[in-house]
Amino acid sequence: MDPTRREMLRLGLGSSALLTCGPTVPLFLAHSAKALADVKPSAKGRILVVVQLDGGNDGLNMVVPYRDDEYRKRRPKLAIPAGEVNKIDDRVGLHPMLGPFSKLLEQERLAIVQGVGYPNPNRSHFDSMAIWHTAKTTVDKAAPGWLARVLDRRTGPEGDAAGLHIHDAFPLPGALSGGQQVVPSLARLEQFRRRLGMPEGAEAVEQIEVLDRLARQDHGEPGSLLQFVERCSTITYASSARLERLRHSGPAAKADYPEFYGLARRLQLIGQLIKAGLTTSIYYTHLDGFDTHSGQLPQHANLMRELGASLQAFLDDMVKGGESERVLMLVFSEFGRRLGENGSGGTDHGTAAPVFLLGHPVKAGLHGPYPDLTRLEDGDPIHAVDFRRVYATLLDQWLELAHRDILGAAFETMPLLRG
Repeated sequence: MDPTRREMLRLGLGSSALLTCGPTVPLFLAHSAKALADVKPSAKGRILVVVQLDGGNDGLNMVVPYRDDEYRKRRPKLAIPAGEVNKIDDRVGLHPMLGPFSKLLEQERLAIVQGVGYPNPNRSHFDSMAIWHTAKTTVDKAAPGWLARVLDRRTGPEGDAAGLHIHDAFPLPGALSGGQQVVPSLARLEQFRRRLGMPEGAEAVEQIEVLDRLARQDHGEPGSLLQFVERCSTITYASSARLERLRHSGPAAKADYPEFYGLARRLQLIGQLIKAGLTTSIYYTHLDGFDTHSGQLPQHANLMRELGASLQAFLDDMVKGGESERVLMLVFSEFGRRLGENGSGGTDHGTAAPVFLLGHPVKAGLHGPYPDLTRLEDGDPIHAVDFRRVYATLLDQWLELAHRDILGAAFETMPLLRG
């Protein structure tokens, strides 16, 4: 009996696990991967790096309406004083720990989209994130993610994974799930450098038996599990070979990352993969800890420090590596926080919040109207920009795909990117 895909995943033989395989890979897979690794990319394509802020980022204390009386009135303890913000203009400024964002703004590498959300907002972490991930305002967790739909239309002829998820704890995000493309998850460069071999551990015998049954199938039948394994394995080998060549080609320009931050380490890995010449077009990672129901001021300040320092280090690394014109970053959260603070020194789940685009390709500055803190719905500012307008802009102008084909409807794009 042939093994099922569910059995493969149960035994740890999914795409992520195959990144840790080694020297006993079947010969036909090794030959395929070597051929792919020997192919030099004909042209360097555009790259989108997504940073997901998990928990619901307090956008009002990140892009601070420091002159707004309503802001100070509704946040007597949490409002950031006007004298401490990094001023953008005479109405709003950046959190005091976002000095790196101020520098990026001066260098015209930061675009801020204010008041982003969607109609009939959902304050559930899981449901709201599913809405952002699928770009559907009714919760449909079974729907392919918006980036999975992108990858299904963008084939990777050079053999590297079309998308990569970089994290050691979070599962594959819904934005990349449900499509036909293989999207591995990994956390360290060593996972690429390992050679395929039979897994060890309590389930090794079962795993080997499953692989033996796969090997008895005809190689690469469309839709077969063996084709699935071939695709995962050849992607792993080809990418690993490119990285090994980079490692042995001599010292690269030093990248100055604050490596004590987890986000910085993940972005450093993404930078290494980009500079290694992988043809991967979408990278995805996370920063967790934004569900600040209590003790918000120090917690949010630490997150802002980590975010600002890590993103600036990555963007500077891309400049040093000669990659900056083809790399664009998207930073978002599933929702913002409520205007009024709670009784525990924090804020509860809200609705609209800013979205950030970073890199040389952006049209820097503020986009969208300022939040109107006197016009509320259920105690929250009403969103001014539908998040799918941001997606539509990225699809049309950066990923070069008609946004209606991906989003299923037409949305007005925004002037967020340079021509």
